Amino acid sequence: MATRFHHSRAEHFDRSPRWVTSAVRARSSAERSSATHVFRPEPGTGGRRGKREQGKRVLFGNEMKKVDECYYNARKILLAPSDHKAIRGKVDKRMAEEKKHSEELAARGPEFVVLLRPHTVWEKMNVTLSCIVQGSPSPTVTWFKDGIRIKPADAPGKYTIENKIGLQTLEISRCSPLDSGQYSALASNTHGEASSYATILVNKYQGSDAGDSARLDSARPLPDVNILDGFAASFPKEGGSLTLSCCFSTPLNAQSGEVIWLRDGALLKDSPLLKIDTSAHDTQLTLTHVYKEDEGLYTVCLFTPTGCKEHSGYVFVRDAAAAEPGAAGSPLDVECWDVHRDYVLVSWKPPSADGGSAVIGYLIDRKEVGSEEWVQCNHIPEKLCKFPAVGLCENHTYQFRVRAVNGAGISRASRVSEPVTVIDRTAASRIMRIWTDRGEIVVTKDELEGDVRIPLPPTQLRVTQVGQTYVALSWNEPDPRGREPLTYCVEKCVVGSDSWQQASMGITVSCPRFAVTELDKGKVYTFRVKSVNKYGISQPSPPSQGISFGQLPAAPCSPRNVVPVRDSRTSVQVLWEGPEDENELIGFYVYACQVGTNNWEICNNKPVNTNRFTVHGLSPRKEYVFRVKSVSPAGLSDYSMESTPIIVDSSISLPSAPYGLTLLSSGKREMVIAWKKPKFPIGPDILGYYLDCCDAAVAEWHEVNIKPIKTRVYKIGNLTEGRFYEFRAFAMNWAGVGPSSAVSDQFKCEQWTTPQPGPPFHLECTEVRSSSLLLHWQPPLYTGKDHVTGYLLELCETEGGEWRAINEKPTPSTHLRVSPLEEGKTYIFRVCALNSAGAGVPSLPSDPVCALTRPGTTEMETGVDEDGNVFLVFQCPEVTDTSEFLWSKDEQEMATPERVRVETAGDVSKLILVDPGAADLGIYSVQVTGTDGASSSHTLTNEELQKLKELSHRKKHPVIGVKSDWAVELLDKGSVRLWLQVEALSPAAHLQLIFNQKELSSNPTHRINFDKASGLVEMIIQNFTAADQGSYTAQLQDGKATGQFTLVLIGDKFRALLSECDFQRNEWRRKQGPYFEKYLAWVVTDDCETLLTCKVTNTRCQTRVTWSKDGQPLTEPTYDPNTGTSALSIPQITKNDEGVYKVVVSDERGEDSSVLKILNQVYDDILQEICTIAGSTASDLKLQPTAEGLKVYSSLKYNMDYMKKSWALNNKTLESQDRRRIGSDNHEVWLQIVNPTEADKGKYTLEMFVGKLTHKRELNLSQKVFDEAIAEYQRLKQAAFAEKNRAKVAKGLPDVVNVMENKALYLSCTVSGDPPPEVCWLKNDKEVVASDNCQVTVDKTSVTFSIQKVMSQDSGRYTLLVRNKYGSESAVITVGVYKCGEEAAKQ
Repeated sequence: MATRFHHSRAEHFDRSPRWVTSAVRARSSAERSSATHVFRPEPGTGGRRGKREQGKRVLFGNEMKKVDECYYNARKILLAPSDHKAIRGKVDKRMAEEKKHSEELAARGPEFVVLLRPHTVWEKMNVTLSCIVQGSPSPTVTWFKDGIRIKPADAPGKYTIENKIGLQTLEISRCSPLDSGQYSALASNTHGEASSYATILVNKYQGSDAGDSARLDSARPLPDVNILDGFAASFPKEGGSLTLSCCFSTPLNAQSGEVIWLRDGALLKDSPLLKIDTSAHDTQLTLTHVYKEDEGLYTVCLFTPTGCKEHSGYVFVRDAAAAEPGAAGSPLDVECWDVHRDYVLVSWKPPSADGGSAVIGYLIDRKEVGSEEWVQCNHIPEKLCKFPAVGLCENHTYQFRVRAVNGAGISRASRVSEPVTVIDRTAASRIMRIWTDRGEIVVTKDELEGDVRIPLPPTQLRVTQVGQTYVALSWNEPDPRGREPLTYCVEKCVVGSDSWQQASMGITVSCPRFAVTELDKGKVYTFRVKSVNKYGISQPSPPSQGISFGQLPAAPCSPRNVVPVRDSRTSVQVLWEGPEDENELIGFYVYACQVGTNNWEICNNKPVNTNRFTVHGLSPRKEYVFRVKSVSPAGLSDYSMESTPIIVDSSISLPSAPYGLTLLSSGKREMVIAWKKPKFPIGPDILGYYLDCCDAAVAEWHEVNIKPIKTRVYKIGNLTEGRFYEFRAFAMNWAGVGPSSAVSDQFKCEQWTTPQPGPPFHLECTEVRSSSLLLHWQPPLYTGKDHVTGYLLELCETEGGEWRAINEKPTPSTHLRVSPLEEGKTYIFRVCALNSAGAGVPSLPSDPVCALTRPGTTEMETGVDEDGNVFLVFQCPEVTDTSEFLWSKDEQEMATPERVRVETAGDVSKLILVDPGAADLGIYSVQVTGTDGASSSHTLTNEELQKLKELSHRKKHPVIGVKSDWAVELLDKGSVRLWLQVEALSPAAHLQLIFNQKELSSNPTHRINFDKASGLVEMIIQNFTAADQGSYTAQLQDGKATGQFTLVLIGDKFRALLSECDFQRNEWRRKQGPYFEKYLAWVVTDDCETLLTCKVTNTRCQTRVTWSKDGQPLTEPTYDPNTGTSALSIPQITKNDEGVYKVVVSDERGEDSSVLKILNQVYDDILQEICTIAGSTASDLKLQPTAEGLKVYSSLKYNMDYMKKSWALNNKTLESQDRRRIGSDNHEVWLQIVNPTEADKGKYTLEMFVGKLTHKRELNLSQKVFDEAIAEYQRLKQAAFAEKNRAKVAKGLPDVVNVMENKALYLSCTVSGDPPPEVCWLKNDKEVVASDNCQVTVDKTSVTFSIQKVMSQDSGRYTLLVRNKYGSESAVITVGVYKCGEEAAKQ
């Protein structure tokens, strides 16, 4: 075979196209013609030979051989550069073009997913431009204003440029009219550029000379839209569903904003498993089926004219219930790589939960799209998180899933991978497209490679993956490949041996990828590949490097330096350092444990690829420790060292800016300014505020206060009357001073003289629920010419919308509960004060609030504690270290604090009413500081207070509750148990049991038991007698609680109990020997037999069972010692069976008896039962023609006279008479109709009466039936007459006669018949002829046959035949003749 391959290699050189081959041949011929040769003319010819032309000669012998060798050598030299160079150059050029094209397909230029939006803002406001850009590689964004690049360094603090995972923002602070213009964002990468443009218009205030109110130069800008009540961290379960939603402060439209959703910074779009629904009031994202892959940080971005608003929340997907107890969690992120004609590399990520047993490997399943059948790809679990699937069908589409295996079983399947179609990836690289002036020319490599037959070997064989069960190989196809389809043969060899074995046995390898399995661990293997086409097999490729199978990549190292940091009331941020060797590191899993529980919980089911993670869903104020695992394709690392414990609480950060600065009052040289507290952070207390003031004409800021202001209202003095001033505020906490608020409007310093009151302030919403909320505000500082008489409130569903009144009549208080509200809608409120001059200026609008009950909201409750104290209690899980519970009554501070007492422990605060009374009725409210508005209220009514006071009295003066009052129970041997059960008592409880005013103590005859834990009191009286008649009293005491319970046993109640005790005592004694388990009783069987049965037990072999009736022993009964059953059967009971039946069972231990009296009523009951069963078995009436007439009858199992019977014809009762005779026997009841006539037709009814029970049977004797019966009757009548008058042999003839020879034989008999019959004797069927020796005599009815002297020949069979016109009959006699001295028996 090697020789064959060696010779066939010469064909490889002739693989150029025809035009190349022709050129080479022409060139070779020319070179051969011009070759230099030495010509030697023959002598005498002058160099000429005949007429041959000059320069031509004929070559012979070795010269011709040399010329041929030169020709072939020259041809070989010429073909090599012209063929290889030209083809190789074109192929390399095409491959470079294809590579460049594939890179261009993988990469793409910048693209704006979300464009810039135009903005219109007020002067001195901040504005943010936002956009989202995508591209590969990641594009660089440059910002421009009116074509000039923006450089933040040129104007420090003016511009802020940020890139948040593709979200590009430009923030411009304190806008002025000079900032108006066209702004653009230019995104660029190596593949192109893209731009987005937006216009910013800054409007300014213009005040009039007379000091009129401010007005705008241009149209009013659109109302701003904010995100309200965003979603919190969510914890759905794998396989469930999840909905995330956010409300908007004002209705959203195309001009006011646009919404997008992101997960871990990636844009989300609608899909079969993900739905995004955005309306004017909210936006929702719904996951219809949650997978682990859905875990991550979800962000909703709201793009408005004033900038981008964001809200984020983490979604942690909990593991679904394990497929088997103790099984691991499901793998995730199943992906397909390196797709070829019959090969796909499948990868996945290991689960975070191993079920308590290490994962030993994974099972990979595949299915074709459109089929529901899953095929397992590997039978041995694969440890590495990669697996090559081989043996696939080209152009088929597959999906894959993975299951984890541990010692407990197999996990749930992972999410199904995206469909992947296996195709020939090299097909595109073998096609070249050349564009010319005339169009496109398509050239394939097959056309350039010529007619390759035996293929070349593959090249660049390498090992790409080494798993637990496989070695993945990759190689390049031979070049040139040839036109014929190629397959490959993979061989393996243990290093050190020369034995090559086929590794792809039974598998057609169609692509340059293959996974070798069934290798021995610990051995070093090398591999080689051969190309195969229809012409043959190539030489093997060079062997690969030796690979030691069974040595898996080591699991990653554990992370280190795990540090937890406070984040919020329910979350902690965990930081760590990853392993130094981060080769193929996928990410990390984080685990948390509450200190003291040793219950480690998984914090993320999707590996996080950063070195920090925020753990959500922790219990506030609890102490936790954390640890981390590294994740790689080789599996999970060991746990890191535990972190230091940390208490879950909010972090301390700088407060956000105050807002809502408003003017409350103004004088000639002073102003009173109020503002709203910062929105963030919620937890830490604000220590104070700083205020800055600016004269609008000078535009220079200066501090108003040096020491922080504790309140949110401040009077600024030393101002100049008639000047305009601006203000800004700062908040301060332990972390420092936060940013400044937005600059207030310009306020004019002048003395207010209007008669109406000024604006109320600090309008806030508490107790926000789905249908109501509570508004609070502060009265105005400027009251006008008169005191404030009330307040009017208004609400608006949108900013800039229409305000409508809430209350028609002014409310005198500074609070109001607003209801009903529409659930899920967003509202804003304002309030204005009234005096005698009218309504004043409305307050600043409240913050938008969504009418929705937040998850986890708790309400105030009432109750009574164990000491009998009436209390109101409120629990708030959101409390922090600095939170306070602020209680109030009727929205006022407690007027009488001595009537209440407040106790607070952790997140629970209790308000105790010291002396509950009418003065305590009212509305109680509580607010919790340092939380996001946690509050509640409760109206204490008189009815509820009375119930609480009754409960308080019962707890202060407790009575031991009874579960079960005194009860009497009979025990074995006639003992009596008296017992009662009360509620559970403490170990210090005491019992005193009194009988007839005498205290009882436990003794052998009266045993007393007292179980304090269950509250059971019992006394067992061993021998209950008449002396135990009386009253029993149990006196109990348990601390302050007491109880007294009495049982009275006297009179009929006692006598009945005593009688039952005696009976039970006797029963016990009776059962010491053999006794009757079932006493003697009667039963009627289905066959109407009377059966007397009993059953005995506790028997021995010597046990005897005897029956008697009226003192006389019975022998008929049966007894089965195995079952203990004894029975006496009476087939047909009669009066003779009446009596007293007794059964006695006895042995040496004793005896027992059972008596049954079958007398009077009992006998009647038996008969009635028999008749009841017999009557139910009666058949339907039947008609039977007879020789006498017609018989109507019914059959039954048993008939008795006890069962009364009645016959009727056409509902007329029939009596027994000569022509209609009524009769019965043991099994039939009949009506005999003699000589029937037409009058006997009709409906016959038989009624059988058994007590009150009636059995009814009917027969309809119609004309047809009657005629048929009459015909049969006539036939039977005639047959009977004929039978009566037929010739008969009545009597007298024996069957056998033995007679001695020479003796006489006389045979006589009587015959009958009318007319008299004819008589004939036959011997051996021949008529006997009368003679002197043989005579036949007939005398009326007497027939005589005689033989005077019998001879031996007279032996034989004699037949007497009689006949008349009605019939005949015969009698046969056998006659035997014997000689004297012989025994007749021998004859």
